[in-house]
Amino acid sequence: MSPIDLLSLATALGAATVGGVFFAFSSFVMRALAQLPAAQGVAAMQRINVVVINPWFMGVFIGTLLLSVACVVLALQSSHPLQLAAGLLYAMGTFGVTVAFNVPRNERLARLGADTPEATAYWPIYVREWTRWNHVRTVAALASSLCMLLGMYA
Repeated sequence: MSPIDLLSLATALGAATVGGVFFAFSSFVMRALAQLPAAQGVAAMQRINVVVINPWFMGVFIGTLLLSVACVVLALQSSHPLQLAAGLLYAMGTFGVTVAFNVPRNERLARLGADTPEATAYWPIYVREWTRWNHVRTVAALASSLCMLLGMYA
């Protein structure tokens, strides 16, 4: 296996791993949290948003971004459209969406006391908006992985 194939495979695995985490949130975690009383849902999500900042998840999340950027650079030099698409999907559709849309909502939620009227009012808005953007980054991560794998065999 060539170094480019190893890079592609590592990127595909990272994107699939991140996509799987996001898929879990879209398919059942956010639904479960939304069914809790607002104060409990807010407190649970606030805790998740703290605990997710750990070497394991962040290593895969940021590491895959770095691998994706390397794939974009190599794809531009060697005309590999699927690797280019895969790198851009992850960098913009997964990482970019997280930074632009999910993180600001997490930061706003973090500033609220879980049992305040403000948190109770914001919670359904947060769940709806955060989950909508989570769907986008889930699809982007999984599409990135698929493009990368297909590109290895094109």
